[in-house]
Amino acid sequence: VLKLLKYGIPAQRIFHDLYIEKYKGHFSQIDLVAITEVGIMVFEVKDYSGWLFGNGNQSQWTQVLGYGQQKYGFYNPIMQNNQHISELRKQNFQFYQVPTYSIVVFYGNCELKEIDFIPNGTFIVKSKSVLEVIKTILRVNKPVYYSNENEIVRVLKEAVINGVMRENQIQHIE
Repeated sequence: VLKLLKYGIPAQRIFHDLYIEKYKGHFSQIDLVAITEVGIMVFEVKDYSGWLFGNGNQSQWTQVLGYGQQKYGFYNPIMQNNQHISELRKQNFQFYQVPTYSIVVFYGNCELKEIDFIPNGTFIVKSKSVLEVIKTILRVNKPVYYSNENEIVRVLKEAVINGVMRENQIQHIE
């Protein structure tokens, strides 16, 4: 959030810790969404250490620790963020009308070893390089027209309010 603010994206266009209702009390939690002049950026933030291996088409990625001594699987963050984007689009047709960029940000002491088959419009980045990715997206894409930006903001604000509610957090964790 601080990097987005420092870059000049207004605070009222940044939404953190959103809970999108999928169906009757079940939620999809989104780390961060930013409305920009070229579209909507949806961020999935991950804290990992070790070496990370993954493929955009595989449901499981691998974390390797202790120089190969320990291996752990984790859900593909590209697929996870694509599900978040899909849930956003179900909330309101306005989300279909503008480009959406999926940005997966890794922080912590991890090294992205082999990350293959990253779909167009998806970016995998370490936290120190997230501003470079944002600058690139803003530079190479044309400004878009929001037919009703207020409706997009309303949906995102509602999702932030959902995230503050303790019962929603508990349900999501379960």
